[in-house]
Amino acid sequence: MEVRIKNRNNEFIEVKKGKNKTLKFLYGTFIGRTMLKALTRPVVSKAAGAVMNSRMSAGFVKGFVQKNGIDLSEYEKSRFKSYNEFFTRKIKSIKRPVDKNNEAFISPCDSKLLVFDINEDSEFCIKESYYSTGDLIGDTEKAKEFNGGKCLIFRLSVDDYHRYCYIDDGTKGKSKFIKGELHTVNPIALKKYNIYKRNCRYCTFLETENFGEVAQIEVGAMMVGRIVNYYGKEDFKRGEEKGYFEFGGSTVVLLVKKGYIYLDDDILKNSNDLIETKVKLGERIGGKLQ
Repeated sequence: MEVRIKNRNNEFIEVKKGKNKTLKFLYGTFIGRTMLKALTRPVVSKAAGAVMNSRMSAGFVKGFVQKNGIDLSEYEKSRFKSYNEFFTRKIKSIKRPVDKNNEAFISPCDSKLLVFDINEDSEFCIKESYYSTGDLIGDTEKAKEFNGGKCLIFRLSVDDYHRYCYIDDGTKGKSKFIKGELHTVNPIALKKYNIYKRNCRYCTFLETENFGEVAQIEVGAMMVGRIVNYYGKEDFKRGEEKGYFEFGGSTVVLLVKKGYIYLDDDILKNSNDLIETKVKLGERIGGKLQ
């Protein structure tokens, strides 16, 4: 499958056809799918997480940094005791300025973004699979409240910054964890499995000051130990860290109700052409409807 990504200057920064022989074997053959069933069990995922938290995993960091051209000078630390410590590294705040304008709608994370309209019968085409709003939040009745609104899908790849923030000032509403089998976010996987029905996800309803009620869903992936959200505090501020993903590719989804936001033209045009737009945490991607 071809993946096309543009930056905010409307320049293509990545056009590639993903060919992963391992994943083709796992998802495309009977033996592979049998193995996959074992690999996606929680006990295996926890074991993998333990390995990534071990000191021996720190040996993987140098090669990964070089291969993906990651500038560690942008981060608070440049030495790590484990791969997971590296993977969840914190960036210097100056490198991710948050747009504080109340009318600016910001990205919650570094990612590649696609936007879809929501209507009564809508299904979202995400890497060759289709998902209803009810599938994403695990509540068909609640999903009806988002008809006419927007579904924003932020895809994080392994080289992205894996911490995410709140998009506005507000108060937390209902939260719930939805269990599921863990599957990779690689496009090949989606030819065989519906990732959002198979993957675990954490859904939080946010009562925001400027954009109404927003549903934020963090989605885990194959071999991810967990989605780490911060608990105990009900009020939040724009740009405040909400949580982070441990090792693995992951996705953040925002559902916004009708009449609250508009998205920037480049993002809408790219999404209409199924081209992802590269965005950064705290960056303006749209605005508040008056």
